[in-house]
Amino acid sequence: MFGSEAALYFSTGFAANLALIATLPQPGDLIVHDALVHASMHDGLKLARAPSVAAAHNDAQAVEDAISAWRAAGGTGTPWIAIESLYSMDGDFAPVADLAQVARRHDAMLLIDEAHSTGVWGTGGRGIAAMLEGQPNVIALHTCGKALGCEGALVTAPRPFVDFLVNRARSFVFSTAPSPLMAAAVRAALRIVAGEPERRERLRALIAHAERVLAPLGVAATGSQLLPLIIGGDAATMARAEAVQARGFDVRGIRPPTVPAGTARLRISLTLNAGQSDVDALAAALGETLDRTGA
Repeated sequence: MFGSEAALYFSTGFAANLALIATLPQPGDLIVHDALVHASMHDGLKLARAPSVAAAHNDAQAVEDAISAWRAAGGTGTPWIAIESLYSMDGDFAPVADLAQVARRHDAMLLIDEAHSTGVWGTGGRGIAAMLEGQPNVIALHTCGKALGCEGALVTAPRPFVDFLVNRARSFVFSTAPSPLMAAAVRAALRIVAGEPERRERLRALIAHAERVLAPLGVAATGSQLLPLIIGGDAATMARAEAVQARGFDVRGIRPPTVPAGTARLRISLTLNAGQSDVDALAAALGETLDRTGA
């Protein structure tokens, strides 16, 4: 399904991101990461052999400026750009095409976490960065959870990088081997994603409906299946989450340090397990909880 030369299965997406950041960049390189990348990447940065710098969220120019400043200061290694293609807390898409151009201009490697994009976005559900798969400077992570409904993650990359991970990535070498049953389940899920595009069409229609009915309640329209309702205060957020859950909706409150201080939120994640009537009922529940909690 994916266009890269090789793929490697990890037990979890967290283990895969940890391995990519901690194993591939070498001393003398530089890692430039989006300020809002997943916690697994941040943990990888703590173990990395290369220094790192955060770039402003979804700002390709900030990434380019960081690399240029490093080169001007004498940096001679390889820059590594680490991003998510779809950010799980804000539901916004990365400027993947712009970042790919930055990578080309600076001979940089591009690490893309497609966890929330695989199976949902891009050509054939292959992820937002599907058009980059197979390029020699692109490495992508595709979770087998979320849209695929399985577990683990696939790292797709040129063969030399996969071989290097097999031999050097501690979260791969010292992890329990996957079950053959799970491998079969992942293959079946990938066939469904490739062969049933109507699933993605139904989800896009559900997203459009949700944005229409939830926007008056303060829910951000992101264009993706992830819709945040930013409340701000931690206590108010958790009180409203509890009230919505009491009405039968599994909507979770997200607090710092997962999100920046002062931006605690309810995180609405749309799937095909719900329909438009469910979204309408959620809108009613959010309205009722707003009246009762004041949040």
